[in-house]
Amino acid sequence: MPRHAWLSLTALCLAATPALGDGSDIPRTASGRPDLSGVYNVATLTPLQRPKQFEGQASLTDAEAEAIAERWRNYIAKDSAPSDPNRSAPPAGGTEFYIPEFEGAAGGVGGYNAFFVDVGNSSFKLDGAWRTSIIVDPPNGRLPPLSEHGMARLASSRERMQENTGTAWWVNQETGPYDDPEMRPLGERCLLGFGSTSGPPMLPVMYNNLKRIVQTEDTVMILAEMNHDARIIRIDGEHEPDSVRKWMGDSIGHWEGDELVVKTTNFRETTGLMLGSADLRVEERFSRIDQATLRYRFTVEDPNWTASWTGEYPWPATDERVFEYACHEGNYALGGILRGARVLERDALAQQDESSGKSSGR
Repeated sequence: MPRHAWLSLTALCLAATPALGDGSDIPRTASGRPDLSGVYNVATLTPLQRPKQFEGQASLTDAEAEAIAERWRNYIAKDSAPSDPNRSAPPAGGTEFYIPEFEGAAGGVGGYNAFFVDVGNSSFKLDGAWRTSIIVDPPNGRLPPLSEHGMARLASSRERMQENTGTAWWVNQETGPYDDPEMRPLGERCLLGFGSTSGPPMLPVMYNNLKRIVQTEDTVMILAEMNHDARIIRIDGEHEPDSVRKWMGDSIGHWEGDELVVKTTNFRETTGLMLGSADLRVEERFSRIDQATLRYRFTVEDPNWTASWTGEYPWPATDERVFEYACHEGNYALGGILRGARVLERDALAQQDESSGKSSGR
């Protein structure tokens, strides 16, 4: 073949070859929209907020990312070691925690071990960089300061979630944190997954991090593995009246090119997002990075913070299957919590009566 003919044929082939990243190499529906359907495992060692040790550092070096992964491998290996069947009773106040990040969740008594934890194997890499936080705005990778109303909400939340000291410290207050089952957190009541895993925004948590997307032309359903919470996103629909309120809000989506934009309003006063309010507004953007990965980006607006904040992280596809999360089948914990509170209250009142009798000389 003459050289000029070869060059012409080569140029023609190059012109006909799709450019990498132009969107032509991703799966699409019959109507040409990007097909987001699939199962994704969003577990990651990258935290929502940038750790103080990485202040001013938006990304990690390869060595830093490997050091984080190695630290977690050591945590999991140590916590997975067989227990000594002849061990003595745990010390007062609980056992040693191999995974410090989960000490609070375990309540000081070792309630979680490595069998229950599934936080992924590494930090995530996006746009070629190991990220130090999911939050990208503010640029410091941290949540913006709370507003005055947000600080009051936080104080109230902390009062309800005080550490269990084994005493009814609330007995002389007008109301206590265990007076009513509806005063307990949604996750504790198995009504909604904790940590905003169901969203929006949909965040990674300590276990059950699978998400399944089922997409049609007018609806997108996202099933969160934890609590089998299903979000129904109506494409090109209209929001419900303001009087209709939902824990996961009311989500309406539309396409901007190859990006699905979802706007959610109409939240209840208590949301899956810690400190979120009925005025919470969330915008999410779903797009395909490649055939096996989604980019998930979100922006949160709520008067409990002094400014909006934005985060993003990848959703890698997985062959894992989503099984039913039967949170309350055979789970008598909530009734036990309330009955235990009544016992502590009786003990506290009896002790007060005894002290009062002694002080009065009876």
